[in-house]
Amino acid sequence: MNNTVMYKGYVGSVDFSADDQLLFGKVQGIRSLISYEGKSVGELIQDFQEAVDDYLRMCKEEGVDPETPYKGSLNIRLGRELHRDAAVCALAHNVSLNSYIQAAVRERVNREQDVAGFSNSL
Repeated sequence: MNNTVMYKGYVGSVDFSADDQLLFGKVQGIRSLISYEGKSVGELIQDFQEAVDDYLRMCKEEGVDPETPYKGSLNIRLGRELHRDAAVCALAHNVSLNSYIQAAVRERVNREQDVAGFSNSL
């Protein structure tokens, strides 16, 4: 089961509350809290899309730029040895450490998507 939904470049989580018999989630990758819910998958997706549309409308009305999810940069902690090993491998392949890490992450993501049988494009 894929535990995410996507709409207009925003990714939302999908969770289930057995107590409430309800599907719910929130938009990922931004600081603003955008949540949604539904008693069925269809209701959840509709509420997710409406929540994103409401957020974008509110930003426009207030004259602020909406947050962009997953801007393309992140800080990671590799640990000293892995950082060194990755840097040495990048040097050996005559590429930057950033390019080396991008290729490694892309390879892993592609493999996971192949196993899961889906492809995401944000």
